[in-house]
Amino acid sequence: MKPSILKSASLGFQHVLAMYAGAVIIPLIVGGSMGLTAEQLTYLVSIDIFMCGIATFLQVWKGRFVGIGLPVVLGCTFTAVGPMMEIGQKHGISAIYGAILASGVFVLLISSFFSRLVRFFPPVVTGSVVTIIGVTLIPVAMNNMAGGQGSADFGSAANIFLAFTTLFIIIALFRFFDGFVRSIAVLIGLLAGTVIAAFMGKVDFSPVKDAELVHMVQPFYFGLPTFEWASILTMILVAVVSMVESTGVYFAVSDICEQKIDKKDIAKGYRAEGLAYTLGAIFNAFPYTAFSQNVGLMQLSGIKSKTVIYYTAGFLVILGLVPKIGALTTIIPSAVLGGAMVAMFGMVVAQGIKMLSRADMSSQENLLIIACSVGMGLGVTVVPELFAGLPSGLQVLTGNGIVAGSLTAIFLNILFNEIGRKSKKIVQLTESKVS
Repeated sequence: MKPSILKSASLGFQHVLAMYAGAVIIPLIVGGSMGLTAEQLTYLVSIDIFMCGIATFLQVWKGRFVGIGLPVVLGCTFTAVGPMMEIGQKHGISAIYGAILASGVFVLLISSFFSRLVRFFPPVVTGSVVTIIGVTLIPVAMNNMAGGQGSADFGSAANIFLAFTTLFIIIALFRFFDGFVRSIAVLIGLLAGTVIAAFMGKVDFSPVKDAELVHMVQPFYFGLPTFEWASILTMILVAVVSMVESTGVYFAVSDICEQKIDKKDIAKGYRAEGLAYTLGAIFNAFPYTAFSQNVGLMQLSGIKSKTVIYYTAGFLVILGLVPKIGALTTIIPSAVLGGAMVAMFGMVVAQGIKMLSRADMSSQENLLIIACSVGMGLGVTVVPELFAGLPSGLQVLTGNGIVAGSLTAIFLNILFNEIGRKSKKIVQLTESKVS
């Protein structure tokens, strides 16, 4: 039985709340790292929420070529935060959207074939990549906890107090609450931290006053995209990891809904994400992936209707057209944001470790893959001038810690786990027969 309109709408808005903090924090972090104005940041947040709604609709609607047809919510992938910040700081915001556009086209092109390539991205590879990305984000959180790099009150007692208060509120909500409250713990923490900061006189409400009530989205708001090979390669790797993660969500939701999916359905799911990437690049939003927190909320409510998620998509589109709502998120002080970042970026590392736990840790080869890839990724991030003497063509692969670490993981996995795979199986079978 389908839920009533009122119940569907309320459940849909609950899904919005569950994913809202995760959706808005990414444009705040990326835009803040590039020093965007309050007006630009408001647009970035608003268009991001708007495109989350469009991307979700594309995924829930089962068309002939696009959409898996399951109650799946799409939101910005945290995997892309570190790479986008690095691209933006090195090449500007236009290079971010050039890389997102290229990666979206890449996903659309390989969607039908990716099921055959998945074996090249087992947990030991994807887990290593996500761990590298998470580790490289932690210094960003630390700088924000102190008030933001270059701020006049960097490291002040007030900033440290706000950061840790926000973090402790999030931890307390996780400790003493379950279900829906826990799913919006970060959102509550950000709100509470901002209210405390307002009483301390550290919140500027002028961006909300100055923001328009309603606006229309416009393509290429930040200018036409530019294309850098290293940036494109980085975002393609992010897209591949995102596709692997989304595959897990697809199967989880299909299991909850008791609806079988096949390779064609999964390919249509990939195409929906690829199209969302492409549209995101045109309208200056971000890469999208299936949000697992909404899967947990679906299990909690017991409602598996696609109608609920259509309402979620509709609410996101409406919220994205109201800049004053987007502007509310831009007034969050850096220290409050930093406190939440510790938890959220730490969860990226934790997710990477969780993915690695699915790998065979008794295998010395897998341990070496993890050691070398994480070591290379972190090393190049900390000492970026390591390969400065190499030709510029090679620096495309070596100048970025995430690319260097990811390629190391992929290469070593092929070397140890793919080459001679059949012969290894024959040896194992022979040994089992002898024993």
